Amino acid sequence: MSLDHALVVSGLRFAYPDGSLALAGVDLLVAVRERVALLGPNGAGKTTLALHLNGLLRASEGRVEVAGLELGDETLREIRRRVGLVFQDPDDQLFMPTVREDVAFGPANLGLTGSELAERVQEALAAVGCEDLADRAPHHLSGGERRRVAVATVLAMRPDLLVLDEPTSNLDPASRRELVAVLHQIPVTQLVITHDLPFALELCPRSVIVNHGVIQADGPTREVLADTHLLAANRLGLPFGMDPHTMLEA
Repeated sequence: MSLDHALVVSGLRFAYPDGSLALAGVDLLVAVRERVALLGPNGAGKTTLALHLNGLLRASEGRVEVAGLELGDETLREIRRRVGLVFQDPDDQLFMPTVREDVAFGPANLGLTGSELAERVQEALAAVGCEDLADRAPHHLSGGERRRVAVATVLAMRPDLLVLDEPTSNLDPASRRELVAVLHQIPVTQLVITHDLPFALELCPRSVIVNHGVIQADGPTREVLADTHLLAANRLGLPFGMDPHTMLEA
């Protein structure tokens, strides 16, 4: 494997206990610091694929490598540090009395203490523009603030790959713009699961469509979104009036 790749997925197959095939042989390469949108209808296999990247699900066939390390029983702990998964609902990720404690939770479990831990927390909060929220209770924050703090809890682990599951879900337009700006500035490889096609175009130069457990398309986001037949075949669609050829032109 080239060290230029943050993620290598090869021949990944997975079936649920009822026998239904969720992944039917997925191959995916993601370069270091690349931002890739993972698109597809509900039930296409997107989240199932994401859960394989840090070992929450284990495939019957195929392999996963993150930053050159292959997922296996002996590497599971390190893989879970390298792959930061940001859940769709921030409330699934924020459970401590203060933002500072939430962001410190992961590094503290790695054994960090004192000034080293404080520096890690400050670094993560600064990356998402939430330094002033450190002593706030997470449940008192706005939806956009909670989303960015959830990202900070993962960044505090210094992952090699950031996986975001529907990051714009339930965000108002201002919070969505703030999140786009934050993610543009984070120098970490990002795999973004989203139904928000304009968001994919704003953030990710490359998009991959997954459906029926396989990759249906992989290319520049603008080209993928311009293919209306491809989108329709995979139960995807652009907002009314949106033209990917003219959006984001310099």
